Amino acid sequence: MTDINPTTLAHTHSTPSAASALIGDPSQFGRVGEDGTVFVRTSEGEKPVGSYPGKSAEEALAYFVRKFEALASEVALTAARITSGAMVPQDAYEAVKKLRQQVRELNGVGDLDALAQSVEQIEPLIEGHREAYEAKKAAESAVKAARREQILVEKEKILAEAESLALSENWKVTGDRLKSLLDEWKAAPRLDKKSDADFWKRFSASRNKFDKRRRTHFAQLEATTSKVTEAKNAIIAEAEKLATSTDWVATARRFKVLMDSWKAAGRGKKNDDAKNWARFKAAQDQFFAAKNADLEKREVSMTANLAKREELIVQIEALIPFTDVKAAKNSFRELMRSWEKIGITHRDKRASFDARVEKIEAEIKAAEADVWRKTDPAAKARAAEVVAQLTESVENYTKIAAKAQSAGNEKKAKEALESAEARKVWLAEAQKHLAEFN
Repeated sequence: MTDINPTTLAHTHSTPSAASALIGDPSQFGRVGEDGTVFVRTSEGEKPVGSYPGKSAEEALAYFVRKFEALASEVALTAARITSGAMVPQDAYEAVKKLRQQVRELNGVGDLDALAQSVEQIEPLIEGHREAYEAKKAAESAVKAARREQILVEKEKILAEAESLALSENWKVTGDRLKSLLDEWKAAPRLDKKSDADFWKRFSASRNKFDKRRRTHFAQLEATTSKVTEAKNAIIAEAEKLATSTDWVATARRFKVLMDSWKAAGRGKKNDDAKNWARFKAAQDQFFAAKNADLEKREVSMTANLAKREELIVQIEALIPFTDVKAAKNSFRELMRSWEKIGITHRDKRASFDARVEKIEAEIKAAEADVWRKTDPAAKARAAEVVAQLTESVENYTKIAAKAQSAGNEKKAKEALESAEARKVWLAEAQKHLAEFN
């Protein structure tokens, strides 16, 4: 229930009885008995409405007053909705019927007689404000009709433009515009099913008419000799520019694309096709002849380079084994300078050579890392510290054993000697590790 301020209800002109039922203190119509039962006074006498166990008399009385106020508020709201024309008369009669029952069954404290009277004053309002309800419905219908008229105008505008474009020969611009009109159509509000279906039939017919004409146009255009000749002339022009290119791989790929384009262009006049093909093939043959000649030269060069690498890889691999890491590293660096100066070699053979070089380089780097590990001052200091600690520990356990033996404590002496022996083993390993740094 929505709470309504009693002062507000007191100024509601359409529901004077509902308002008067809340004016003043509703609790004046009730009392709480000694046993906690709450009573309400009516014109027919006093009657019990219930109790609120565990609460004070004031709290119990307030609880039943709130129930009364909630129903009084609902009565006032129902009257206000009827007066404003917000309720259908049939719904209004049902609401009054329900309110009567609620008032009869209400267990609340307040002026129940006034509240019942206020309910009875609502029903006459229904017929009195039927005109307001009908006016409201008429206004809503007018708004709906105006909105429908607006939608009709919008869709008629789209249709008119689509129908005007059906015979256009501006293929790209018109095609894009029809797509935009389709998006506008989809975004426009819907009408009733039949009207929308009729509009769509007209719109779709315009689009289909344009699309059919456009497809026919381009099919005919593609079929014309001038189009084929134009396409092949462009292919020939590019082929003749590429005939002297030395970018062998990229240009060979491009010639393949041009050949595919030539086949896709279709056939023109027989004489023109023969002449054009002779020009295209001449440019293609010129490029591939130069490419093959260059490949033969490179084959000779790569064979010579292969021999150089075979000779140099022997020197590189001869660096292993070595005792002087620094000297090996310097020698490897010098040999690699010569290695990098050698020109191109067959890719598959170059890969195997590179793998052998990488293996030598990895061994030198590993040895260099091992040297660094053995000469690292910080690591050496840590190793020396471990030796010192273990030496001291052995000495301490030896002293403890000697002292225990003097005292006749053989068990303690034995344990101390065992601990000393164990640490001697660890000490030997630590001393061995320390010796690596020397």
